[in-house]
Amino acid sequence: MEPIDQEVDETTLELPSDPMQLLMGPSHPAMHGTVRIVLDLSGETVVRADVQIGYLHRGFEKMCERGTWSQCFPYVDRCNYASPMLNNVGFALAVEKLCGITVPERAQYYRVVMGELARMADHLVCTAAMCMELGAFTPFLWFTRAREMIFDILEEETGARITHSFARVGGMAQPPTDHFKPAIRAALPAVLASMEEGLSLVERNRIFIDRTADVAAISGQDAVSMGWTGPCLRSAGVPYDVRKAHPYLVYDRFDFDVPVGTRGDNYDRFMIRMEEIRQSARIIGQALDQMPDEGPVRIDDRRYVLPDKDEVYATIESTIQHFKIVMEGIPVPAGEAYGFTEAANGQLGFYLVSDGTGTPWRVRIRPPCFPIVSTLGRLITHRMIPDIIPTFGSLNMIGGECDH
Repeated sequence: MEPIDQEVDETTLELPSDPMQLLMGPSHPAMHGTVRIVLDLSGETVVRADVQIGYLHRGFEKMCERGTWSQCFPYVDRCNYASPMLNNVGFALAVEKLCGITVPERAQYYRVVMGELARMADHLVCTAAMCMELGAFTPFLWFTRAREMIFDILEEETGARITHSFARVGGMAQPPTDHFKPAIRAALPAVLASMEEGLSLVERNRIFIDRTADVAAISGQDAVSMGWTGPCLRSAGVPYDVRKAHPYLVYDRFDFDVPVGTRGDNYDRFMIRMEEIRQSARIIGQALDQMPDEGPVRIDDRRYVLPDKDEVYATIESTIQHFKIVMEGIPVPAGEAYGFTEAANGQLGFYLVSDGTGTPWRVRIRPPCFPIVSTLGRLITHRMIPDIIPTFGSLNMIGGECDH
């Protein structure tokens, strides 16, 4: 008897298949730098993600070891071009720790104000880019408008809009301008208003929430074990902030809160940065009230600080001292030190080794976003391809900092 032909339901057959490999980056509009992610996909789901950095390797550390201590400032500027003033201050504090230097009180307040302005600008850049990548272009314009107001102040004070190179070992390059305080007091309300306007467009937006809430969440314990710091760590519920835990400069004199999240997802990371902008504004307001209107912004020690140009042109002693600092570098005592501060992305550390000459023997940078980006593959595994975009944006990867 011949077998009876039966119809086969092809939709129930499991056909053998291999994961499809997709290369995202290094030249991709959502990469926030020259980063490549090698994705193994099962349909639209990420099965495996290999995050590869190094395409923007600049050799900042080795370049710092080829020049004098003062010539390192332009290099550390470019490690994080979104908030270079915080890198300036962090490196200066590390060198001053080696030298046993404490800068004048007015310089400490000046550094705090300039650094907090840079923190606000950094957070605005991150959140603006994150919104734009999710199709919310109008908030991008509002956040960028707020950032430009801050850049106007930084440019007026330093002479450079982006990379300032304004900090010095022993203080700051120049004292505050005459309109420093009035300009900031006038700009801060407008900056916060523009930020709040942009936030109102996405804070309860259904599309924005669906793309960010409960996406790429991480627990506080896992974040600590991966070396996370900064807003990303605090979004997971860990209230660690170097400004509170290990106060430097005059941060112990200010009343401000450390915002923390609960879920550690993309939405929490976004909202933590929004709240930190408000807290930075609080710190700036208190610092302006407490900051002396008169006084030096550099130590009075010719071994470390360049003499005034009027003296250089008028006396041979100042001319010689100027020449020695520029050509030979400042005499940093032999030894090693690790200085760390709270940068916009988290704990920024500089491990410095001096052999007693005017050139660093070893400069090692601890960039805050390196351990965070190293966790990206774990966050996006088992997620969909579209989830990669807001996740990467919420981590705020800075190419120069990660590929230092």
